[in-house]
Amino acid sequence: MAIQKEGKHLFGLVKVGQRGQIVIPKKARELFGIKPGDSMMVLGDENTPFPGIAIIKNDVYVKIIQRIMASSDASEQEKDFVRDILDAQKRGNAE
Repeated sequence: MAIQKEGKHLFGLVKVGQRGQIVIPKKARELFGIKPGDSMMVLGDENTPFPGIAIIKNDVYVKIIQRIMASSDASEQEKDFVRDILDAQKRGNAE
């Protein structure tokens, strides 16, 4: 199955292993420059019509956070969202 929009990709199905691990397809790793040892941020949203998770490289995530927080036109809702993610990340690191 092909995605018809430029820059959009469908890399195929992956299975979750016994320990909750997945393998990111090789083509996806190559396209996004994901290498062994890279830190990845796992985001989730359960309050949408199509709940799910997204995985993003941590350095990209940090750039997004910095841009949103520095933007004078970012809404308070966007800034609250960013604060919630940062708080969750801090709690996760403390455990």
